[in-house]
Amino acid sequence: MARPYSEKYLLELNKLNPDRLGVRLAKLCVKANLPMLYVADVFNISRMSVHNWFRGRAIRDKNATKVERFIELVQRDLDADVLPAITFKQAKQYLSQKINEKI
Repeated sequence: MARPYSEKYLLELNKLNPDRLGVRLAKLCVKANLPMLYVADVFNISRMSVHNWFRGRAIRDKNATKVERFIELVQRDLDADVLPAITFKQAKQYLSQKINEKI
């Protein structure tokens, strides 16, 4: 079950290095209202791996290119007002239909 981002996490996110790819991904997912669980599904990794990325841990090269493409696609849809997702159901549908096939 997807969960919203906690207030505690949102406060911590502002203290992390914004140059780290995973932190950029985290900020974008928060802004787009895309839960960590569904993001993990897109990359076919564990929620814990996404959790580590979101906190600035290293992302393997094989995933870094995908993460950069993901950021590009989601940012484009934020700019076009397709996002943020209103519900978790919308977020899951968006990721499975619009992102999975493109990264």
